[in-house]
Amino acid sequence: MKRILSLSVLTVLLCFNIVTSQNKNSVIENIIAEANENSQLEKLGHELLDVIGPRLVGTPQMKQANDWAVSKYKSWGIDARNEKWGEWRGWERGITHIDMVYPRIQTLKGTQLAWNPSTTSEGVTAEVITLPANIKDSIAFQNWLPNVKGKLVMISMKEPTGRPDYNWEEFATEVSFQKMKDERDEQTKAWRENIGRSGYNGRTIIEALENAGAAGIVSSRWSRGFGVNKIFSARTKKIPTVDLELEDYTLLYRLAEYGDKPRIKIVAESKELGRVPNFNTIAEIKGSEKPNEYVILSAHFDSWDGGTGATDNGTGTLVMMEAMRVLKKMYPNPKRTILVGHWGSEEQGLNGSRAFVEDHPEIVKEIQAVFNQDNGTGRVVNISGQGFLHAYDFIGRWLQSVPQEIRGEIETNFPGFPGGGGSDYASFLAAGAPAFSLSSLSWSYWNYTWHTNRDTYDKIVFDDVRNNVILTAILTYMASEDEKTPRDQVKMPINPRTGEKRTWPSPRSPQRDGGKN
Repeated sequence: MKRILSLSVLTVLLCFNIVTSQNKNSVIENIIAEANENSQLEKLGHELLDVIGPRLVGTPQMKQANDWAVSKYKSWGIDARNEKWGEWRGWERGITHIDMVYPRIQTLKGTQLAWNPSTTSEGVTAEVITLPANIKDSIAFQNWLPNVKGKLVMISMKEPTGRPDYNWEEFATEVSFQKMKDERDEQTKAWRENIGRSGYNGRTIIEALENAGAAGIVSSRWSRGFGVNKIFSARTKKIPTVDLELEDYTLLYRLAEYGDKPRIKIVAESKELGRVPNFNTIAEIKGSEKPNEYVILSAHFDSWDGGTGATDNGTGTLVMMEAMRVLKKMYPNPKRTILVGHWGSEEQGLNGSRAFVEDHPEIVKEIQAVFNQDNGTGRVVNISGQGFLHAYDFIGRWLQSVPQEIRGEIETNFPGFPGGGGSDYASFLAAGAPAFSLSSLSWSYWNYTWHTNRDTYDKIVFDDVRNNVILTAILTYMASEDEKTPRDQVKMPINPRTGEKRTWPSPRSPQRDGGKN
């Protein structure tokens, strides 16, 4: 009896082992092991973000990044190239130094904005003034305008607090917190209305100030976090524009308000480089059975240059590069061609990816899937079907091969509706290709790193990024091996605002000749 029982147990165990071994996939296991045990993410991040730095379209650093990526791919045995998509205003950031020289000496924290007109090495020294607090109308403003001649003009509202809301919520009384918010709302509304009575808005007033003889523009675009500002582009043609961190900006504003007549010195050097070509970096692992069908990995390569573009979109770039490295090593002969696109000038309107879609209809027609990542350092927590009727079938099937500890963090939305913009997947989606955004956990992205002076290497959460590499590589492998994905689209709903039926997004042509001053 014992012998029979032992043989039965042995048979069950043998059958279990056979089933288990059949369920295991060595390619997937090897992908997970390589990504975890031989990760290149930290080194790639250092080379891209610390050494090359921010990748503003039209700068030498953008081209340096393109060339670096091609070289890196070739070192892994992956074919790569830079593909020109257009031209842009060439510009290179130089030294920025901002000092208050009266009523006392203090070095201020700030920077010149992108495409800022250069000062000389001696810089500009002048009194700082604010806009009038109570503009009666456009005529009164025109009568005031001569006052800006030779002055540095502050064009941003003086924030009533430098503490973010979450800090108030933690420590303030409920009454005090609400009082602050109400007063801030009133002040913001009054500020906008005051600007409006000048006959200009927050953007067009800059040209009026420059034409009236201002020596420079001083702004502060606070991002509702400690020490963090949004850094975008200058709108002046000949005079410098700098952004100061809130603490120093409000210091100057108070001095000017109280009649202390503060003076600052601005050195903001830069170089104009004329029209320069701009590129997408493309790399491919050729398909062995269906080389003319494509699984595309997608991330924009460019950034703003307040920080180093670490989470927008350095992390997305690192995920796609590392996924390609892992796939080349563990899945060197994919069924379909795996193509990665590192797109240029996403920040100015998805220009690089729109150009690729426009220039390569033969590829777009044969896309199996596009996986795009953009929004921050966090682990992927959401995938939408983007309006493809059968997305649940194939995305759901592919996700089942992803480890539970990664897959379990992800919410899905099927079939969803097509995204109209926001990142490069939309360029492919508009052309009817099944393109999906791998949407990340926030990690305070919108306040602290999105287009800010704090978007730097130290904000990367590499554990999350490694998870995203594994996710992306496995989805790519599964998409490469699976049957052809259907492109059936959902019926679009009625827009409640217009009463008309919504339509699928339409392809848009890129801006191929941009940044003109």
